[in-house]
Amino acid sequence: MDRYSRKILGWNCSENLAAEGAVNALKGALKGLPEEHKPIHHSDRGSQYCCHEYVYHLETRGLQVSMTEENRGYENAYAERFNGILKQEYGLRSTFRSRQHARKTVEQAIDLYNHSRPHTSLGYRVPAEGHAHAA
Repeated sequence: MDRYSRKILGWNCSENLAAEGAVNALKGALKGLPEEHKPIHHSDRGSQYCCHEYVYHLETRGLQVSMTEENRGYENAYAERFNGILKQEYGLRSTFRSRQHARKTVEQAIDLYNHSRPHTSLGYRVPAEGHAHAA
């Protein structure tokens, strides 16, 4: 998630918390980012974000790493809020028929969030508009 625009730039729906899923989401987020842009990467201290493979990808791109202090969930409030929105507003609290159905539902929810959900902090623009405006 881009903190300014709230746009979800990269995501991955994995069966576990292995680094591979997080790395795939990171690659998706960085794909559209010009090489000269060096945002600060912030995450919680999940094992998938602290592992050598993930940190290697951040360092290779020259990104500054920021992580929450241990047991301080409020430091990751934007991500936690987004997870709550997915569950409460987009129905991702449900049980799904299959992993494929779950992935498709997550993809649709993120698309709706990015292109249809206005934010007061963005002057009632949707995250995709806010992101384009900031660029």
